[in-house]
Order: sequence, then structure tokens, then C-alpha cells
Amino acid sequence: MPVSCLKVAILLQTDNMTNALFHRLSVDNTAGAIHALLEELISIRPDRKTAISPMRLDTTYTVNTPEGIALELSPAGPVPRTLAWLVDLAIRAAVSLFLFAGLAFMGKMGIGLAMIFVFLLEWFYPVWFELRHEGQTPGKKLLQIYVAQLDASPVTAASSVVRNLLRVVDFLPFLYGFGLFSTLMTRRFQRLGDLAANTVVLHKQQHNGLAHDFDDPAQHPDATLTLAEQQSIILFAQRQKTLTEERQQELATLSGPLVDNQQNPAGYIRGIASWLAGQRT
Repeated sequence: MPVSCLKVAILLQTDNMTNALFHRLSVDNTAGAIHALLEELISIRPDRKTAISPMRLDTTYTVNTPEGIALELSPAGPVPRTLAWLVDLAIRAAVSLFLFAGLAFMGKMGIGLAMIFVFLLEWFYPVWFELRHEGQTPGKKLLQIYVAQLDASPVTAASSVVRNLLRVVDFLPFLYGFGLFSTLMTRRFQRLGDLAANTVVLHKQQHNGLAHDFDDPAQHPDATLTLAEQQSIILFAQRQKTLTEERQQELATLSGPLVDNQQNPAGYIRGIASWLAGQRT
């Protein structure tokens, strides 16, 4: 008899008062289908005073990694990008002044060399830092933002060169007018250079241990899991702190044959999540 396969579908439902995330799991075998529902309710009641910050316009988007982890990315808006640009501008200006002062004793040749170095500094300063420092210039590092491809992969050399060479277009008609307009009009705050290079500037997420580190020891799953199944299991483990232990056990048992003969179904599911996240001990 073939090994039962866990199938997972994630259904997002909302009503007037709550936002609820439902994870639906079904177990198929040769005898028939066993349907179960893994439900996790995450709600914010607008009429209830809580410590949770008020709801805001959502500008995030989600990317699914090959490992089955859903990454929630937060594009950086015009304000942090402008502040980062001002920091980098100040650094380039200071280096340029130093070059002119240091080469001035050579006369016209020194001035010419200084102009060449300043040209290279202006156009390749951001490229060098983006490729060597995980998408961050000193200004971006200070503001905790970074450049990446749209799928959150590291920015490529070609994309970095394209997005920075097109700064001259973004600067038009003056003071990055086109770039600011494009940033305000696109969902992911992309200037024209970003649109051409397929890049985005993202907030650096603070590591909170939810995405990769789980307390339970890794457990190799007994069945082959699809991408959707892996995502559902990881999401279950990520939300363990929002559910009581009893509720976790209740939800875990709904996965049926996956946790058969397991004394601690929730711990076993979390162990599979640890294994999927790369933990092996």
C-alpha cells in the first residue's frame, strides 16, 4: 500500500471584524480521503483595546523559497531611502574633497586625476558596496535597508550596474523628480532604475527566531512533502507561541496518519519543521 501523502492548502478568509488564517489539511490514501482542518485564528478587533499596534496599510509581499519557507518582505519607502542617499552623498563628498586636496599639488594633472577618481566614485561606489556588502551601502546599512532582486535573492552585478547607471534618468528633471514619482506610484516603492533592473530596496528584517530556529529536535518526515505541505508545517511551528499546548495538540492530531502512533503529535510536527528549516540535531 502506498504511503499516505499529506496535502495542504492555505485559505485566507476575512470578515468585518477579524482576519483569520486557515490551514486546511487533507490526507489521501487508497481507501479514500480523510479530511481535517488545521485552523489558526489570528485576529485584531478594532473595537478592542490591546497592546497590538493598530492596523496599517500593508505594503509587504511574500516570496516562497525552494526550502518551503514563506518570506514576508517589506519594501523601503522614500523616507529611509532618501536618508540613506544623503548619508552616502556626504561620504562621497568628503572623499571627493580629500582627493582634490590630496592631488592639488600635482597641478592640472592632479586635478584631472581627481576628476577621474570622483567620476568612478560617483558611479561605482554604490555598485561596489551592493555587491560586496549584501546590497548595503554605508547609508543603507545605517538605515537597515538593502538592495535585492524582487525574489529576495542577492542583487546581481548586471542589475546593480543597471539600477545605478539609470540614476541619471531618475534624477530628471531635478532632484530625483522622476525617481520620487516612480517610487510613490509603484507598489514596492521602485524607482525607474529598480524597475529596469528588477530590483527592490527592502527593510532588513531583525532575526526573531521564528523563520529558522525551533526548539524541538529535528524529525525526518516519514512521507514526501510537497512545497505547500512544508510551508503549512513551518507556519504551524512559527505560531506555537500564539497557541496553548492543548490547542497545538488538538490541531496536530488533525493531520491523521502523519502523526499516527506519536505520543506528542504537536512536538513531532514542530520537529519536522525544524528539519525543514535546516536543523539536523
